[in-house]
Amino acid sequence: MALNELDSLDREIICILQRDGRASNVEIARRAGVSEATVRKRLERLVSDHVIRVVAIPTAAEVGFSTVTFITLEVDLARVKQIADQLGRMPEVRAIHYTTGESDLILEAWFPSSDDLLRFLTQHVASIPGIQRTATSHVLRTLKDASTWVLPPATPPRILVVDDDPDFVEIIRLLLGSEGFSIESASNGEEAMALMRLQRPDLVILDVMMRGILDGLRTGQEMRSNGDLRSVPILMVSSISDSAFAGLLPQADTLPADNFLTKPIDGAVLVAEVKRLLHVA
Repeated sequence: MALNELDSLDREIICILQRDGRASNVEIARRAGVSEATVRKRLERLVSDHVIRVVAIPTAAEVGFSTVTFITLEVDLARVKQIADQLGRMPEVRAIHYTTGESDLILEAWFPSSDDLLRFLTQHVASIPGIQRTATSHVLRTLKDASTWVLPPATPPRILVVDDDPDFVEIIRLLLGSEGFSIESASNGEEAMALMRLQRPDLVILDVMMRGILDGLRTGQEMRSNGDLRSVPILMVSSISDSAFAGLLPQADTLPADNFLTKPIDGAVLVAEVKRLLHVA
């Protein structure tokens, strides 16, 4: 699974675990605003797809390894795999990387003392055929390590606003743009579907009454029947429920939308609902 295939909920689950690896599924669900079953299924997929590994990471000094060293090696490239395999089996080696540049391999290794490092270099590394040159760098102090790295933010969620009122669209653009969202717009359902076929949005804010009285309703139904778009959250925002056409609006359980808000809408309520649907804190 590539980074750009992670959705916002995947990323939120990963970030919660990076900050607190002991968080339970129930706690993750509470923070993310989803069910425990959803979190459990997502975690099973993330682990089985090798996106994450949930492990304990010891702190070197606290478990008796006061000497942390990076070792660069120049090797006979014809033997690089065998050399890497041999080094990888040594318990002192915490990580091993193929690299470009002057060195061919870089090791991170932990030792109880400098004497143990010397013994490792002279008795173990030196005995491996094909190693031509080594260089060591002692870590004096660690300022940041892998355990404190957090998944960086994704590209801003793309929100498509489908509404024929340019003033409303501009208000939404300013309101959600200030929250870091990327905003595109369409003035009717046909235009919106054409845009979505080119690039799938992360969320659609959909008016109902546009080119036709139920234009937005038909657009929502078309999205729900489209394999590429059916999972895109839809937030309907319309004044139809206060109009003479209110009786044409389906009941909530058959409405092709994740939620319905009535215009005029409070900005804070809209932002909160958008963040809820996108699983953005």
